[in-house]
Amino acid sequence: METETPRSPILEIAWTRHANLDSTASRRTKSYYNIRRWIIWLGVLATFFALITQLYFSDTSTILGIVVKILLVSTPVAASALAAFSSKFYANGHWLVYRAGAEEIQKEIYFFRTILQKDANRRAYLEKRLGEIQRQLFRALGGEFAFEGYSGQIPAIYSGDPGFTDLTGEEYFKYRLEDQLGWHNKKVNERKIERRRMTLLVVIAGAIGAVFAAWGGALSIWVALTASITAALIGWQELRNVDSTIKTYSKVVMELTILYDHWHNLEPEERTPAEFYTMVRGCEEVLWSQNMEYIKSMQEALAESGLEKEAGLVNRVIKESVESADRTKQAMADAVVDQTKKTLQDTEQKVEETFKATLGSLAEEASSEVVQKELEAMHQAATAMVQNAVAKASSFSSSLADIAKEFAHIDIGRDTSKEQLNAILARYPKSNDVKG
Repeated sequence: METETPRSPILEIAWTRHANLDSTASRRTKSYYNIRRWIIWLGVLATFFALITQLYFSDTSTILGIVVKILLVSTPVAASALAAFSSKFYANGHWLVYRAGAEEIQKEIYFFRTILQKDANRRAYLEKRLGEIQRQLFRALGGEFAFEGYSGQIPAIYSGDPGFTDLTGEEYFKYRLEDQLGWHNKKVNERKIERRRMTLLVVIAGAIGAVFAAWGGALSIWVALTASITAALIGWQELRNVDSTIKTYSKVVMELTILYDHWHNLEPEERTPAEFYTMVRGCEEVLWSQNMEYIKSMQEALAESGLEKEAGLVNRVIKESVESADRTKQAMADAVVDQTKKTLQDTEQKVEETFKATLGSLAEEASSEVVQKELEAMHQAATAMVQNAVAKASSFSSSLADIAKEFAHIDIGRDTSKEQLNAILARYPKSNDVKG
């Protein structure tokens, strides 16, 4: 029976905090867009009721006329109430703060499971970072910090990542880099379709308005309605920030594709810890930069919607998140240096052990009987060679002395006769050494 891999308490805490923040951000994002959608279309309905009231129900004596007048008055009131509610509870940028916190915790979790694998202090590091992130959220939320509850699976990700084990290079590549590349690529295509659809609707509404205006007469008054629809569509597109999101996600796709191609290009033996850590740093930096770009673009959308206060809130989140990212980069660099130092020390120790083992092996071989006999034979041969050389040198010196004594009366010079020189050379000792 297989035993379940024990969960690290700090990892379970981190994944739970991530799930709480992520679910809160998703719910508030959905609610925010739903309310803004209703506000936009209530504005269109207000224009519609104003037109039909003027054309058909100027007389409020009928029940239908009274109903239309009530709708005409109540529609803008409802839109104003929703706008006030949205500004108070949803459009204040809190959902962006929760999103930033969730992404930052997820980044730290993958840092914990990859680069910090061999760091003995990694649990204390992750606990400290969780505390820093939560204090940062508390400040950004104006002192109103609480979890809204989460009852789903832990971890709240669906890439197949078990979430609680240390990751190899191949596992990180599959669960994180490849998964995020596919997700962002899918979102880019979806946003492009959304942009084309919205553009088509704007063109159709504008064309209908132009036809009404050109037709003239009773139809010309309906230009106001088509103009209202056109403005609503453009406003929704700007609120969705489609163009900026496509550019931001496209940059992520490009950068992750480059990392994807580089890792695939490496041979198995080339996928070293250094390459693994480089891939992790590159991937996490790309994803974090995308998160910052997303927050900045939404900040601009909030400011353009007249929510300057909320935009200022998001600005503070960006500033603190950038500072946090700098701290994380430094910690990652320190971890790589420590790991490299440890690797060098292990290598030095292995070299020293190998050298000692080699010397021991040589000493053992040198003490064997066969080697000792070979050394003795070599010693005797060398001794005999030296003695022979000494004997030859001694004989040679003696012969030269005899020749010098025998021909001492001859003065060797330019005037020496040929017969005397030949006699001396004939007495010169011969060598038996092989020439060449």
